[in-house]
Amino acid sequence: MSQATETRERTYATNRRAFHEYLILETLEVGIALTGTEIKSIREGRVNLREAYARVEGGELWLHNAHISPYEAGNRYNHDPLRTRRLLAHTREIGRLAGRASEAGCTLIPLRMYDRRGHVKVALAVARGKRQYDKRAALAERDARREIERATKYTIGP
Repeated sequence: MSQATETRERTYATNRRAFHEYLILETLEVGIALTGTEIKSIREGRVNLREAYARVEGGELWLHNAHISPYEAGNRYNHDPLRTRRLLAHTREIGRLAGRASEAGCTLIPLRMYDRRGHVKVALAVARGKRQYDKRAALAERDARREIERATKYTIGP
């Protein structure tokens, strides 16, 4: 197997709204414990992370409200779409995340679910909620950056 195929990642779901709603302070890659029908459904891209969040409970990391649609050919062995799923991380990392998440206004949110070398991973972030004026400022900054790029694109040339 070549190195190019080993490092290739396939993104199944992204939480684009998280970048608008939260200020991302830190990210961490964690694994996720899934059933067979969940894996098959995820590989079809039938996962939604929009309302999902993570929480440390009993020394373990859990993912709540991540919607993984039932697998169409799963019959009676199908899973509950909104069940709580265990996230896999080292004990030290879980303790550090719990400490960061316990700060005022901070929470743990999944940013993206992807495949790395045949294993489904979740990019988990420690985030702080943005205020309304922060969101407006971020939109204005993005629009200004886009205008600058558009202006320099046409002024610099042969």
